[in-house]
Amino acid sequence: MGIEMEYNTLDVNLEGLYLNPSLSGSRRRKSSCDSADSDGGGVGGRGGGGDDDKCPSFRRDMEHAAAETYLITRLAFTLLRCLGLGYRWISKLLALGVYAVLLMPGFIQVGYYYFFSSQVRRSVVYGNQPRNRLDLYLPKTCDGSNPVVAFVTGGAWIIGYKAWGSLLGRRLAERGVIVACIDYRNFPQGTIGDMVKDASQGISFICNNVAIYGGDPKQIYLMGQSAGAHISACALMDQAVKEANGERISWSVSQIKAYFGLSGGYNMTELVDHFHQRGLYKRIFLSIMEGEPGLHRFSPEIVAKESSAKALSLLPPIILFHGTKDYSIPSSASENFAKVLKNAGVEVRVVLYDGKTHTDLFLQDPLRGGRDELVEDVMVTINNNNADGANLVGPIPRRLVPEWQLQLAHKISPF
Repeated sequence: MGIEMEYNTLDVNLEGLYLNPSLSGSRRRKSSCDSADSDGGGVGGRGGGGDDDKCPSFRRDMEHAAAETYLITRLAFTLLRCLGLGYRWISKLLALGVYAVLLMPGFIQVGYYYFFSSQVRRSVVYGNQPRNRLDLYLPKTCDGSNPVVAFVTGGAWIIGYKAWGSLLGRRLAERGVIVACIDYRNFPQGTIGDMVKDASQGISFICNNVAIYGGDPKQIYLMGQSAGAHISACALMDQAVKEANGERISWSVSQIKAYFGLSGGYNMTELVDHFHQRGLYKRIFLSIMEGEPGLHRFSPEIVAKESSAKALSLLPPIILFHGTKDYSIPSSASENFAKVLKNAGVEVRVVLYDGKTHTDLFLQDPLRGGRDELVEDVMVTINNNNADGANLVGPIPRRLVPEWQLQLAHKISPF
């Protein structure tokens, strides 16, 4: 297709030069969790031998930021050529701009935490691809018993980025949970197969190396939001099928205590027309999903229907969160997926939040401060599985954005 031809014109060599994993890293201070380096610390065969590798300089940090900006800018122009002029996506882009301005006071504060907190490890390398990096949010004390959440961010398969999970990462880290926000290739840099592969590789890194950062490898949870919920569910189902077939694997479904799906879509064949009406045009979406066959192959709901009883028996408990006023992905997507899993004997639960939109649970609610429902519900599952029976508690978060701005953002949100 024409879109694929545009993707092939990207300057891959230049991207590889700028985004070489050896240039990754983050400037940070020492904390009680400082047991490994932010560039991988030798984990997975990427360790270096000198002080320069162990303490990446500010210059390298800026080089990596500049390289990512360059890459994202190139891909953005490629994407704009693919999209062409369409009133739906243009109107949503304008609404997104207003929405971001309204929430900017909170974004600035979260951004300061992301870039300057000693508890955040940015751009830990987990693979060889340019976007194969993850951010770690560490509690103040990591003693080897901390639960771990591997989180795959959303972004309509186009604008996903690991930093989108910084607010959730901060909230859970305050409760004693280590959070790993996994980055992955977006379209047109990659298609859905690349995204699932990247996510699975990031999950593998966490499963095999989290103990180095003070996490408990027996308390790992997988979570995804929106497109990230779809991608992570695909990775989970794919892993279960591989294990059931006796294929070689780098991580096991048995290492995942539970799966949390937030505002996700799990049957792409039923959502393609819905997305088209919302501005993600069918032509683009089919390119993301690798054509009509991909809609079937990358639909966890359909895969679950066609999988063997052995594969489904390997799945961990699955909890699906969704707002009833979600117009980007209707809550019926989670309910239908849950029905299929339940009929197959999988332990599954759906939590519906009355009146919540696609972004309320993930952005507006935590920016409001106080105890928010999503974090509390996630913590109930984690605390119930805590080996020593202790409940992980944290401070009550303060408000980051005035209420009138949150209410207006709720109405203007394009999602």
